Amino acid sequence: MIDVPALAPPLIIGLAFLGGALLGWAFFRALRRTTELIIDGDHMLLALALTVGRLALIGAGFYLAALAGGVAILATLAGVLCAKALLLKGARGIGARGIGARGIGARGIGA
Repeated sequence: MIDVPALAPPLIIGLAFLGGALLGWAFFRALRRTTELIIDGDHMLLALALTVGRLALIGAGFYLAALAGGVAILATLAGVLCAKALLLKGARGIGARGIGARGIGARGIGA
């Protein structure tokens, strides 16, 4: 655990939440880019690298939060979930518009 007695708990919670929000934003933006690459069928190695990087980033972020304690983990998780909600709110109706150059409907889902 990180020895942070000098930092006030609200400061730790706030920093963990902000870090979680940034972590979540990066994670879900990379996830969207990965799906675009897979759907388009281009740059599969880049899609694989984004997947590995995404998982490493979220793992490292939560590891750092764990060093600060249980409340920091919860605050980080709350930040990640808020970022996910905001990104999903902005992506509403994406199935109708399509993803990537060819779009989802070009090949059909499950075809």
